[in-house]
Amino acid sequence: MKLVHHDFVLDGPGSIKIIPEDDDDMWHAYNLISVGDFVQANTIRKVLKELASGGRDSERVKLKLEIKVENVDYEKEGSLLRIRGKNVLQNDHVKIGQFHTLEIEPHRPFVLRKDIWDALSIDILQQACDPAASADLGVVLMQEGLAHLILIGRSITTTRSRIETSIPRKHGPAIAGYESALKKFFENVLQAVLKHIDFKLVRCLVIASPGFTKDQFRDYLLLEAERRSLRAIIENKSRLILAHSTSGYKHSLKEVLDAPGVMALIKDTKAALEVRALKEFFEMLSNDTARACYGPKHVEVAHERMAIQTLLITDTLFKTADVLTRQKYAKLVESVKNSGGTAHIFSTMHTSGEQLAQLSGIAAILRFPLPDLEDIEM
Repeated sequence: MKLVHHDFVLDGPGSIKIIPEDDDDMWHAYNLISVGDFVQANTIRKVLKELASGGRDSERVKLKLEIKVENVDYEKEGSLLRIRGKNVLQNDHVKIGQFHTLEIEPHRPFVLRKDIWDALSIDILQQACDPAASADLGVVLMQEGLAHLILIGRSITTTRSRIETSIPRKHGPAIAGYESALKKFFENVLQAVLKHIDFKLVRCLVIASPGFTKDQFRDYLLLEAERRSLRAIIENKSRLILAHSTSGYKHSLKEVLDAPGVMALIKDTKAALEVRALKEFFEMLSNDTARACYGPKHVEVAHERMAIQTLLITDTLFKTADVLTRQKYAKLVESVKNSGGTAHIFSTMHTSGEQLAQLSGIAAILRFPLPDLEDIEM
């Protein structure tokens, strides 16, 4: 994300002008904008004008509007933000107080103004604007006849392509049809890789499958790259990593990210740190129950007793329209950090964030056991 201008103070008012540049940036922008904030951007609005003949005609006019945010929607497929609210900027075509929806997309600048810039908002902004934080990973999850090509960014996991091909049985007289169908399937996956994987952005491409499908596809990929002089593949063949998965379906992504070889490649990324923290939490929940807790009430009590070593919290808890609730969680994150603990804010657009969301969206690993927590109603 490109930060064009900023003028704010911690826990005080201020504004920023930013230009989101990719899908990750759009997700960060979505998490930055809260109900009650003010967003200013150029927009197109259809307006009616009186004709000399007495009739009316409509024309599309480019306007600069500033709205007080009442609702923010994130459209994952088109990577688009729709921000609805009342106009607060005087102009000739839209009255003050009139509703309007601003659409924000990548490479489109906008100004965000907040009455209070809390530590969490500033942290999200710093992450979004730090180029070193970007460590994308491409994953091809496959089995014979099915593949998903997935991109894992700093804060968002997106499925870029799903490839499905009917493949006949391998045995008997159908063997020729099997080999032909498999080749067609591999070709379709190869085309998806060429279209969606940019090795300038992606640290490595993990190819995962049960059995030998991954090995067969890598061999096909390298052979075709040499035959067709596909430089993007030839120059980056050392960045093709094989891993085991139980299937080609998306739910197998978690086990691929857990694989030691893959974890080593992405060990310094936000996604990997979150995967490790969640794994540690679940192990603690199984082996030492009194040193792990989840749910708002239990985590709150643990914090009051200065017991939290690692806080795990989803970004959706900060998207609440209730300003006091948002501030409560922002202060909790800051307080845990100030007391020497670690706080991980999970994106619900990642598989690890989805898992945490199923556990109420908030959990903690404790410094010392609190066995009496179980007696407190959640």
